[in-house]
Amino acid sequence: MQRTYKTRPHPARQSHRMNTRFDTKIAVLLREDLETWQRLNVTAFLVSGLGTNFPEVIGEPYEDADAVGYLPMFRQPVLVFEGTKETLTTAHTRVLSRALPRALFTSDLFATGNDRDNRAAVRAVPTAELDLVGLAVYGPKNAVDKVLKGARMHR
Repeated sequence: MQRTYKTRPHPARQSHRMNTRFDTKIAVLLREDLETWQRLNVTAFLVSGLGTNFPEVIGEPYEDADAVGYLPMFRQPVLVFEGTKETLTTAHTRVLSRALPRALFTSDLFATGNDRDNRAAVRAVPTAELDLVGLAVYGPKNAVDKVLKGARMHR
């Protein structure tokens, strides 16, 4: 007879689920055909400017038990979704029509090596012709949900 024993978590290490409900949402939508390294890189780039434009999304600095300090992070989760090229195009159209804060990553940016060239690569392509591989959006939860309709949570 096999028994399963559950141990109680150590009180100092017990993690608490976020019970806070946020009125806003930070979300990233990635094209489903990206390589793993591309997904990670694109996600990092897409959210990197959010805190400078919306300082309210950044929490307080961290400190461990030995008083070693760490940088602050977002105060709320970043939800990552995936979808087809068509899903990204539709989401891009929706985010523009709702005038929500957004960031984009196009396939052209994989060939550039610096911020100046990244901006030039985006500027060279008309909006309707952008080859999107990633899109980040921030705003009221219900508006972000409408932008991402049809996308699925990243696996």
